[in-house]
Formats: sequence, C-alpha cells, structure tokens
Amino acid sequence: MEEIDVNRIKKKSVSGVIALGTRTFILQLIAFGATFLLTIFLTPTIFGIFYLVSAIISFFGYFADIGLAAALIQKKEDLSRDDLTTTFTIQQILVLSVVLLSLLFSSRIAVYYRLDTEGLWLLRALIVSFFLSSLRTIPSILLERKLEFQKLIIPQILDTLGFYAVAVLLAWQGHGVTSFTWAVLVRAVVGLVALYIVSPWRIGIGISKSVAKKLLSFGVPFQLNAFIALVKDDLLTIFLGKILPFAEIGYIGWAKKWSEAPLRLIMDNIIRVTFPVFARLQHAKELLAKAIENTLFGLSAAMFPLSVGLLFFLRPLIEIIPRYTKWEPAILSFYIFVFASLFAGLSTPLTNAFNAIGKIRITMTFMVIWTAGTWVLSILLIRHYGFNGYAMAILAVSCTLVFVVITAKRLVSFSFRSSIVSPSAAASLQAAWYWAFVGRTHTAPMLIVVALTGVILYGGILWALERNRITRIMRGVFA
Repeated sequence: MEEIDVNRIKKKSVSGVIALGTRTFILQLIAFGATFLLTIFLTPTIFGIFYLVSAIISFFGYFADIGLAAALIQKKEDLSRDDLTTTFTIQQILVLSVVLLSLLFSSRIAVYYRLDTEGLWLLRALIVSFFLSSLRTIPSILLERKLEFQKLIIPQILDTLGFYAVAVLLAWQGHGVTSFTWAVLVRAVVGLVALYIVSPWRIGIGISKSVAKKLLSFGVPFQLNAFIALVKDDLLTIFLGKILPFAEIGYIGWAKKWSEAPLRLIMDNIIRVTFPVFARLQHAKELLAKAIENTLFGLSAAMFPLSVGLLFFLRPLIEIIPRYTKWEPAILSFYIFVFASLFAGLSTPLTNAFNAIGKIRITMTFMVIWTAGTWVLSILLIRHYGFNGYAMAILAVSCTLVFVVITAKRLVSFSFRSSIVSPSAAASLQAAWYWAFVGRTHTAPMLIVVALTGVILYGGILWALERNRITRIMRGVFA
C-alpha cells in the first residue's frame, strides 16, 4: 500500500466536499424549485405513480451490479486495465439481462399495478435510462478514485437541468405522467454524453478470472447490503403501491422528498467523499477517528438548522402558496420523516466507515435488523394509522442509531457526543425562537425575517461554542 499522504487526502477531500456542496446547492435550487412547480401542476396520484415506478426500476437496478463499483473505489492498489474491463463486462452482462427481462415483462407489471398506457411508457423509459446510466459507472469510478469531484459535478448539473426543464415544461402544458417519461430519457442521454467528455474511457470487453475473484470478495458482501437496503426501501414502496391508493403513495413520496432535503443537500455529498477518504485511512486509526468526528460535526452543523426550519415553516408555506393545500394530508408524515432523517444522517457516516475499513458484515447485520423492523412495523402501523404508519415505522427503526454508535466506538475510538452537542444546543435555541414567533407571523416577508433571524441566531451560538474547531476546519479548507 502506498504511503498515506495526509495533506493530499485532506486537500482532496475538502475540495471534494466544497465541489459537491456547490454542485448540490445548485442542483437542489433547481430540484426544489422544479419539484415545487411539479407538485403544483401535478396531482398526488400522478406524483405517486412516478414514485412507485421509480422504486420498481431501483429494484431492477440491484441485479445489474454486484458491488464491483464499490470494490474498485475501495481497492488499495492502483486500478489496472483488467480491473476496469472486467468490471464493465460483468456489469453490462447483468444490465442487459435485466433490461431485456424488464422490457419483456413491462406490460404485465403495468397490469399488476393498474398503470395506464402513460404509466407503462414511463416504466419503459426508466428501463432504457437505467441501461444508459450503467455506461457511466467506469468514468465515475475513475474520477472518484482520484477524488476529482470537481469534474464529476458537470454531468450531474447538466442531466438535472435537462430532466427538470423537460418535466416542468410538459407538466405545465398538461401532459401528466408523460412529462416524466421524456424527462428521464433526456436526463440519461445528457448525463452520459457529458460524463464521457469530462472523463473519457476507452470501453473494453473482457473478464480476468483472478481480477473478478478478488473484486467479488468485497463486492458481493457490499452488494448484499445494497440488496437488503433495497428490500427495506424500494421493495417496501412497491408493496405499498399494491395496498395503498396512488394518491397516498404520492403523499408518502412528497413528505419524504421535502423532509430529506437536508440529507440530499448535505449528507449525500459528504458521504460520497468520505467513503474513499475513510478507505485510504483504514490503517491509520487515529486519523480515521478524527475524520469521523469532523464528518459528524459537519453533518450536524449543517443538517440540524435546516431540519428545524423545515419543521416550523412547511405548514405556513402550504397555507400561503396557491394550489398547495392538496398536500396537507401529508404534513404529519413529513414531520415524522424529518426526525427520522436526522437519525439516518448521523448513522450513515458510521456504516459508511464500516464499509470503508472492510467491516461489511457489521453493516449487513444492521441492514437485516432495519429491514425486518421496517417491514413488520410498517404493516402493523399502516393498519392502525393509514399511510402515516409508514413514517412512524421509519422513525422507530432510525432510533437504533445508539447501537450503531456503540458498535463504531468498539472499532475506532472517536467521540460521538462532542461532535453533535454544540449543533444540538444551537438548534434547540433556534427552535425556541421559531416556536415563539412563527405562529404570530402571517405574511411572507415577515416569515423570511423570522427565518433568517433564526439562522443568524444558530450560527452565532455555534460559533461561540465551537470557535476553535470551526477555525481549525476553515484553515484546512483554505490551506
């Protein structure tokens, strides 16, 4: 293993977080604005159809990867041409098998879920886009291995722009589900072309038995975790699509979309950077512990104030925005999902560390527990509380965070409490401010003033409590 260059890893990881953070800010502005328009133009039923069909494609997608991409990222040695061609060839064999079977049975799937003709063509469009997306794996791996996330953001911005521009335009014109059909195809084509421009790779076909065996030793357990996660989330959504009306599936999708905004805005990017970083530091436990602490602190400092804002400002916005009261039945699920997302945001970097240091079986054990708990509790709670029972089940399962922390501390000596205590205190005072003033505010300009004042209050308190830590992190950013 090559000698660990701590300064290089630090600079690459920090620049990666900044690049992905910038990308995410831009993408989320686009995505939130476009989703807001889509949820005005479209009914909960149409939104539910898209949410369900997307879950079906995610389920199919599992069978197109056996963890080889993660194995290449986690590999300690430099990648060879055989590594790349073997991964690409095996993946494409699986992808084409899944695509052909999916297209063959697409009509039966549509009948089973009571999808009309538009829903059927959306399903087929997602299958095609799934194939095109699989061609992006190797170029993405090459960039992630080098921690060159600045280049990776370009295709993602372009395909997101393409998707939402087409979806919003067609939804505004009244095309309903078909809006998503054309949007997913545009996203797939634009993203594929753009990625190969910024990260060209000469496609090769061939399988090396020795390479495949080595990569599969990590990839198969990793993918088994992915399968368990698939059963926990997407397969459960597919099941719910059969027992709940599409409108209620739409409520669940809408509530999860907005409640998980802090996760998508903050956590996804940090996790994507920290996986290769943790992998590089897996034999330097002290450095790994510090990296975990900084990750947890950064996540907490960014997610907590956003989540508090969501809890207090969603209902006033629903009452102010025209044609948005149709989503009011989903508010309770939204509130519950916000708390569940906070716990998930703190447990994910720890399971990410398990995977990065090769402790895949630990993650697998938790995934089995979470999956079983989610299914059992969802079925029981939905019977008593309707579609809101699903959110309740997710929250109950996410509370197992405490066991994830205990397990992680046995492997790496880090401080969980010191990473989150100051952001928690600052967020509590921010929440108290909103509790006192949001209910008395009835105009959009005043809501903005109250919201910004709360953010400033949070930032001031966090700075007072963690000035040294923040200064140290900022020095690392600009060093």
